Amino acid sequence: MNQNRLMQQVGVILGAFMTVFYVGVGLLFLLATRLPVEKFLRILVGSTFLVFGVYRAYMTYIKIVEVFFSEEDDDDKDHRQSYHSRFR
Repeated sequence: MNQNRLMQQVGVILGAFMTVFYVGVGLLFLLATRLPVEKFLRILVGSTFLVFGVYRAYMTYIKIVEVFFSEEDDDDKDHRQSYHSRFR
């Protein structure tokens, strides 16, 4: 396995954990009524975390498909890109 691809897979897995963290913190702020923070601030911070978590989930999904389920080798991809760039 290519070292670069392995590092990309580790990065995607860490990104997935961070996505869960952002969504979890957002839900915590939105649903927990006993936090010692004003309601407006709870909703503002919670919705920001939740929206960013959903965005990260979408981007992580795209990256997971790219890194784990692509059949191309990095060498083939580089070769194909250099071939196309010569003839454009």
